[in-house]
Amino acid sequence: MALSADDVQTMYSLLLNSLSSEVSIRKPAEDALSQCENRPGFCSCLLEIITKGGAAGREDVRLLASVYFKNSISRYWRQRRDTSGISNEEKTHLRKNLLLHIREENTQIAHVLAVLISKIARIDYPKEWPDLFSFLAQQLQTTDILASHRVTMVLFRTLKELSTKRLSADTRTFSQTVLPTIIDFCLNIITNPDQAVPAFEELLIECMVLVKSLLECKEYRQILTGRVVDQNGGTLTLEDRKKTISAAVNDMMKTVLPNDRVVLLCNILIRRHFMYTAKDLDDWNRYPESFHHEQNLVQWTEKLKPCADALFIVLFEKYKEILAPVVVSILHEAMSVSPPMETELTPGMLLKDAAYTAAGHVYYELSNYLNFNEWFCGSLSIELTNEHPNMRIIHRTIALLVGKWISEIKGDTRKQVYHALIKLLQDRDAAVSLAACSSLCYLVQDMNSSEQDLLELLPLCWPLCFKLMDDVQEFDSKVQVLNLISILIEHVGEKVTPYANQLCQFFYKLWEESTGESILQMQLLVALKSFVCSLGHQSQACYDMLLPILLNGINVDSPDSLNLLEDAIQLWEATLSNASSLPPQIIDLFPYLVSIVERSLDHLEVVVSIMEDYIVLCGAEFLKRHASSLVKVLDTIIANVNDKGLLSTLSIVDILVQLFPVEAPPLITSVLQKLVYISLSKDDEHEPNKTIVCVYAAAILARVLVMNTNYIAQLTSEPSLVTALQQAHITINQSILLCLVDIWVDKMDNAAPLHRKAYGLALAIILTLRVPEVLDKLDDILSVCSSVIIGATKEDQSEDDSSGDITSYSENIGYATTSSKEFRKRQIKDSDPIKQLSLTDVLRENLKTCASLHGEASFNAAISRVHPSAFAQLQRALKMT
Repeated sequence: MALSADDVQTMYSLLLNSLSSEVSIRKPAEDALSQCENRPGFCSCLLEIITKGGAAGREDVRLLASVYFKNSISRYWRQRRDTSGISNEEKTHLRKNLLLHIREENTQIAHVLAVLISKIARIDYPKEWPDLFSFLAQQLQTTDILASHRVTMVLFRTLKELSTKRLSADTRTFSQTVLPTIIDFCLNIITNPDQAVPAFEELLIECMVLVKSLLECKEYRQILTGRVVDQNGGTLTLEDRKKTISAAVNDMMKTVLPNDRVVLLCNILIRRHFMYTAKDLDDWNRYPESFHHEQNLVQWTEKLKPCADALFIVLFEKYKEILAPVVVSILHEAMSVSPPMETELTPGMLLKDAAYTAAGHVYYELSNYLNFNEWFCGSLSIELTNEHPNMRIIHRTIALLVGKWISEIKGDTRKQVYHALIKLLQDRDAAVSLAACSSLCYLVQDMNSSEQDLLELLPLCWPLCFKLMDDVQEFDSKVQVLNLISILIEHVGEKVTPYANQLCQFFYKLWEESTGESILQMQLLVALKSFVCSLGHQSQACYDMLLPILLNGINVDSPDSLNLLEDAIQLWEATLSNASSLPPQIIDLFPYLVSIVERSLDHLEVVVSIMEDYIVLCGAEFLKRHASSLVKVLDTIIANVNDKGLLSTLSIVDILVQLFPVEAPPLITSVLQKLVYISLSKDDEHEPNKTIVCVYAAAILARVLVMNTNYIAQLTSEPSLVTALQQAHITINQSILLCLVDIWVDKMDNAAPLHRKAYGLALAIILTLRVPEVLDKLDDILSVCSSVIIGATKEDQSEDDSSGDITSYSENIGYATTSSKEFRKRQIKDSDPIKQLSLTDVLRENLKTCASLHGEASFNAAISRVHPSAFAQLQRALKMT
């Protein structure tokens, strides 16, 4: 049974009850509404409720009615087999009355109505609703701002919905009938010189967004899939479909946007929308910093001027052959009507600013039409000498302009630009000085920049940067200045040393003043890292300033540790990496690393590098002071990381055993037990990463055996190790030491040269232990040892073994490390006992010891079981010296 006007009040009551917080009231109302959804007249009742404003209808009820209406359109507007749906008469009524009530004051309801109309248009336009767009276009002529906005909202929502239809007929209809009308309307809104249509900002922005989107043809560049059937039933290929759409759009654009209209649009954008308004200048006067950042950081779709900028760039890119002469012509015109020494804020000066802005946006194409060096020397540099306050508009734009044209600044002009920007850096207007700051960053970083020019100006740069930092108030401004300081430090490198004291005072003062501003302090930590790396081995001079800051950053209990920690530990690593020696106050920072790894292993690479730095630079003194902390860090890492993390950490264990073969193994027993577990787990057969870890772990255990033979027996006989292996279901059919022998034999082919030699030396030393079962493995042991000896050619020995080398994090990221650290690392590498020992001599002597230890008869019997070819290889190996 159909619903009528008499049921409107009933529907209103049901909607009202469905908003109740009481289930006993809400649930029956929701069920009743659900039963009414497919009844004729339901949508008409909802529309009556939606259009009741003021006291006649509650806003929440009206909003709910609009949602029910939208859902009903999705379900019942098309004819379906299981329901009669909405009749044609009711559809006509709904379409007509929806358009009559577009001027909805409630924004939420207006948005739902716009979506609702777009969904109907997707189904009914153009056959059942041919006058939709003509009606909307007519409504846009009103002087009612709210009505114009609501119509625009409906218009663009509908266009977006129709643009997603992909059948050939729909695409053709959209491109041939809908788009031309709407694009023409949008262009009229943007270019109409009489402003007959009230071009309020939001409407202008939406029109510009639509035109820009069409110029970029985003909707037509989507990847289309499936088969496409044309109106005659034939199948079109994907390429045919693309060509059809592209041709239709191009034909439409030629009609709607001919060359003369392109030129007009370009002129309007520059002469009207690029020029500062009275409100813009007032905002600049009152809040210069905010004005500067808003112009540079705001989303282009949120404000009119950035939106006009974005449209101009896309328009120029598409029609550059037509528009390049136009832009140059406007530029020359503006320069002629506004001479360099002008002082009045005239329309000519504002036009010149707009023309300069346009030239900055499209510098990459205008360079073929305009010689920047001549322009700068003949006009821009003269304008910069005009210090009248009104010239700040031109000065700021010139500052930004040179940052865009940087690739075209040649020869002596570059030095003039440096001087010009440094002069602008001290401008009393923050918007001008910040613009100069931004372009100085680009100029310093440019690959063609002259280091000599920069060095000459450094004495001026530092105090100006420090003063600007004191003068600005906003966070974004301080970050921008700090970024320039970081870039200058990084670019000049060690030549920053004469200014170290000034910079130390500046950094400490800024740190104190930025308490509670963690984001600014993060930027400061980054700048400090550049500072330390540039000072290199002379960085110790800044420790009085640096260490309190560093301590605050790496302390996980500090209030801002969550934000500062990552940058702080990178600064810590840079400090260690660039130190010639470590004073006690830096050595005693190490325990903070325990808390860091217990909190998170996100910074593992840097943590490993920090441990390496302490071990390499401090040696025994470090181990004496912080052995327990080092063990805690290693235990935490090895118990919680994946194979990649293990591999990076094993290098620390390896160097510890190498440097402290007697002291280190007992300290890191738990770590070495973990390495035994890794070596014997045999779960690496199909995982290359696990194989690499297993090979490295076994090599470290081999090193322990070679350098501290007595300890390995103690390690492998620990009851806790046996229990752990049993709990891990690792089957042990012989002693753990003999299991390791099998691993060294088995992994020989996977090992790098240094690890192979460690395996060989360990196996040779096994021959001297009182382990009778060794004789049963003599064939394998001798085969491995002779292979290592024969394979150790001069080329192999001269190659750097990356897996056994000590490679620091600082080297990986390109820091310049100190000569003392590099020298120490080279010493450690060259003095490695694994490299120094002669496996040939060790094997020859240990075979004699083995025969004496186990008896000649048993030894000879074992030798007789060696394969003849393996025995011949052994004889060749032992003759090699």
